[in-house]
Amino acid sequence: MSVRDLKEFNTLEDFNFKDRAVLLRVDMNCPLDKKTLRILNDARIRSVVPTVRELIGKRAKVVVLAHQSRKGAWDFIGLEQHAALLSKSLNAPVTYVDDVIGAEAKGAISRMAPGDVLLLGNVRGLDCESVTADMRRHADAELVSELLPLFDYYVCDAFGASHRSQCSLVGFPARLPSASGRLMARELYALKTIFDKPRRPSVFILGGAKFGDVPYMIDRVLSNGSADTVIVTGLAGNAFLLARGVDIGAASSRVLADELTDENFRAARDVLGKYGQKVLLPVDVAVERGGGRVCVSTGDLPTAEPAIDIGDQSIEKFRKVILSSKTSFMSGPSGMFEKPGFEAGTKQLMTAMVESKGLSVLGGGHTAGAAERFDLADRVSYVSTGGGALEALLLRDPLPVIEALKHSRETFGPGH
Repeated sequence: MSVRDLKEFNTLEDFNFKDRAVLLRVDMNCPLDKKTLRILNDARIRSVVPTVRELIGKRAKVVVLAHQSRKGAWDFIGLEQHAALLSKSLNAPVTYVDDVIGAEAKGAISRMAPGDVLLLGNVRGLDCESVTADMRRHADAELVSELLPLFDYYVCDAFGASHRSQCSLVGFPARLPSASGRLMARELYALKTIFDKPRRPSVFILGGAKFGDVPYMIDRVLSNGSADTVIVTGLAGNAFLLARGVDIGAASSRVLADELTDENFRAARDVLGKYGQKVLLPVDVAVERGGGRVCVSTGDLPTAEPAIDIGDQSIEKFRKVILSSKTSFMSGPSGMFEKPGFEAGTKQLMTAMVESKGLSVLGGGHTAGAAERFDLADRVSYVSTGGGALEALLLRDPLPVIEALKHSRETFGPGH
């Protein structure tokens, strides 16, 4: 993402929204309690409030399109709760209809007055939303064809989903004047600072449960100068220990089985060989033994129990690196922070980011959730809502939504 990219699509100031109907696509996909299906954290809902509030202030009719999970998943539900929480954060009424392209949705849209906000049903309930296609094909999708006549503008503020090419995300910009919302623009500017012009020294902390892309992300950020040092934690840290020749044990290896392909394993070994001491791995891990947290040196592995956090020596080692940094970025927790006694790695490294007084950015849903849990979200410089989108930016992959917004500006002009 370059400076030029950030100037090639419209933002909210480029259009006069007064008395116009605006379709606003957001990402309000929230973590749910598996037993009650209640929303556990509404951070993503709160993140789009500035855009909704600005459109209301400009007297637009605001119709919000969003998703929750996907068909077949246990957390695939309607958006009634989302509407209630959005209304609470806005301190303004939000009408909800459990419909997207049917008579109920169209009727509710036709009755709207300037300043009204309407949230439609879960867009992933539509089959066309799960089709894999490019922007031009998505422009002819049922969703776009049915809703297009009802709107004057399309605004996308769904940064967390911007790496996906789905009809609700890329179909409308091909057929309507379109703009990014405030969250989208803020995300891109903040992440550009981290990735393109970091203050040095810059340290990236990469963890979490997914390992497959981590070797490639490390190679990218070290080769292009985004990072001076990369700390690897979480399951990724266990995988890299294995790639370095440490026998982490059958219990820890089993957890990695789905992602530890021969290709990913070779990529990890190549990165370790290429960058040496610029890639920092745990020197000890924490396991659950006798109902408590026990730290085990990597020299004393394997253990019968799986490693579910970095150990205390690793925490201290990594904290020193982070405290001396001017830029720190974390994507993915260092362990099972939800489990009492095993939040230490994630919490202590985040705390060091705050204490460093440098620019600190957290990215990814689980990382943001951990920051909220530890009351650190308001103390770091920026918390990104992106997960897959963040990884795509790290790998310098084009984001389909950004490409669609750029196409819209080229097609319809720079705003009116």
